[in-house]
Amino acid sequence: MTENVNELAQGESKGRSEFKVRVLLVKLLFVVIFIVVAARLVTIQILESPKYQQLARKQYEQKFVLPATRGNIYDRNGNVLVSNTMYVSFAADPKIVGENLDDVASTFSKIFGKPKSVYLEKLKDNSKRFVWLERGVQPELAKRVRAEGLDGIVLMNEPKRVYHYDDLAGTLIGFTDVDNKGISGLELQLDDVLRGSSGSVVMQRDGLGRVRPSVGYPRIEPVDGHDVVLTINVSYQAIVEEELKRGIAANKADGGLSVMLNPKTGEILALSVVPSINPNNFDGSNSAAMRNRVVCDLFEPGSVFKVVTASAAYERKLLTPTTKYYAEHGEMKIPLAGKRFRTIRDTHQYDWLTFEEAIEFSSNIVMAKVSKQIGPEQLYRQARDYGFGVLSGIDLPGEVRGRLKKPNEWSRTTLQSLSYGYEVGVTPLQIACAYTVVANGGVFMKPSIVAAVRNSSGEIVAEQKMQKIRRVVSTETARLLTQAFEATVEQGTAKEVYIHGVRIAGKTGTSRKLVEGQYSTSNYTASFVGFFPVEDPQVVCLVMMDNPRARGYYGGSTSGPIFRAIAERVIMTSPRFSSPPVAQTARQENTTVIVPDVRTLRPGLAQKMLAGEGLGVQFFGKGEVVLRQSPEAGKRMEKGEPVTLVLKNDEDQQSGTVVVPDVRGMSVRRALNRLVVDEFGVSVRGSGVVQQQSPPPGQRVGAGAAVVLVCGSQSLSQATLH
Repeated sequence: MTENVNELAQGESKGRSEFKVRVLLVKLLFVVIFIVVAARLVTIQILESPKYQQLARKQYEQKFVLPATRGNIYDRNGNVLVSNTMYVSFAADPKIVGENLDDVASTFSKIFGKPKSVYLEKLKDNSKRFVWLERGVQPELAKRVRAEGLDGIVLMNEPKRVYHYDDLAGTLIGFTDVDNKGISGLELQLDDVLRGSSGSVVMQRDGLGRVRPSVGYPRIEPVDGHDVVLTINVSYQAIVEEELKRGIAANKADGGLSVMLNPKTGEILALSVVPSINPNNFDGSNSAAMRNRVVCDLFEPGSVFKVVTASAAYERKLLTPTTKYYAEHGEMKIPLAGKRFRTIRDTHQYDWLTFEEAIEFSSNIVMAKVSKQIGPEQLYRQARDYGFGVLSGIDLPGEVRGRLKKPNEWSRTTLQSLSYGYEVGVTPLQIACAYTVVANGGVFMKPSIVAAVRNSSGEIVAEQKMQKIRRVVSTETARLLTQAFEATVEQGTAKEVYIHGVRIAGKTGTSRKLVEGQYSTSNYTASFVGFFPVEDPQVVCLVMMDNPRARGYYGGSTSGPIFRAIAERVIMTSPRFSSPPVAQTARQENTTVIVPDVRTLRPGLAQKMLAGEGLGVQFFGKGEVVLRQSPEAGKRMEKGEPVTLVLKNDEDQQSGTVVVPDVRGMSVRRALNRLVVDEFGVSVRGSGVVQQQSPPPGQRVGAGAAVVLVCGSQSLSQATLH
């Protein structure tokens, strides 16, 4: 009995001990759990607090960008070319959209006409808290979305570019992407100036998904971009584009371009490339039209490059305008290695030409002969001085420097080829700038397209200053070139450019294109570049066309008429193209001289006497003695103007006859001056340009015979500005 009691007591004691152990273990477990929880809380609340605070903010906060308003673009007269309008963009929070995903996708699909799957794809990942659904929605369309009252949809106002003239200057101005960042043209080049800097605001969501500004974060206001004022004249731009498009269509050309500058300042007044782009509706289908070919493309210029050759010859006093060259009846063979020959051709079979006539009638053969007098180093240096082979620094993207080989890289044909515009690659802007030099009396002004930059308050923060680059040729050389280029328009290869009452100087150019390494006989670049009015040049304009087909391919008959149409309309826009009257007294005292009598003198001595009075000279005929002069001795004339001298011709003296000169295509004034020196009696019918004459050119008649001139009036076109 006693043993049973003891065993029972021992069992109870053992049970209590085990229970105590279990309780202790449970307590220890709770202590460990508490320590772990406490450690975890310390980690979360203290050690990793920033991390979890950031995660928490992501649940209920969202940072929104406040876009800056992009700066406007104006023309030189304050006309708005590009501005902004406020459009609406829609974003979504997929987590809040949640179960309404299908309704949201269906609504947007119905309103915007896109497949429902487009929106489902954007909304299916609910780990994202922000996705764009539509950008740049017109306010009228945005009202329909607002009316649906969809949960999780965020509405944002965003500025969008508006190009006020559609495709006018489209390639020049360029356009922006959906984020208002410039991606072509001036929008790209001036993006840093126009864009400004965006601001931001942090928004908080409440339990119902409603968005409110967070009071814990400051709102950063956007800084609007600067406005840009261009040197472009929108009226001139419209004229250039309309006439260029009309001319390209009439000539069935592949395309064309034109650039117009003020020669005194270097400012670009108009720049057009056809085909162009419409920045308001550009779908990317014609990406080639985004390229501004005026500064990005190279071409072999042909005869418009002869300004370099003529300048080099005049500057180095290698010849005078009346120096004569044999033009080989239109074809000259140049021996090469072995028995090979290279043939240089002119468009007409000329016999003897003065150097000025070689410019007027664009003789490649004469230029090739003159290039030998000039030499490689001098011709290369003259081309470089005109800006060929170097960047102009214009504020336009993609400008190339061109291709002008150094003399040590020249082949046996380069010297002669270069003299008439081959084996050289130039941009259209470089050609136009070369003629601004002539129009500006020999001084090269840096071309510019940006006139000023203004902040949002209208204050000017940057302004373009006229920048003189260098003197390229002397004023005398510029005068001789102008004289030749004016004659080119009056009686040379550019007669279709002539406008009655306006003095225009210019040069035609026609060049073959390289196709698969060979010069094509069916692909040409036709160009004309000129300036007006000659007495006070205000405008230099280049017109170029690719592969004109309907009216031939020569620059004078294709690009020339386009230049004329542009000039006629520009002249009508402003009275400054008419020369102001000059007081006769002041004119006589300061700019005129009395013509000396040089009859019976030898030509060289007569020229020196006239030069001593500040007068030029123009010879007609052959002989060793001056027979007649015009104006007569004792008359007053402008300094720098040429006196026409007729040399004694033995055949004429013996026969008592003279050859009737060809004055067709000349202005009445020029024709009268030419006929008077041979003492013809002149009768004029009509006004304008000489269209017919009787007796015909080349006929021998008795001295003092009467010549009848039939002239045609060439009035300005009645085109109006749009």
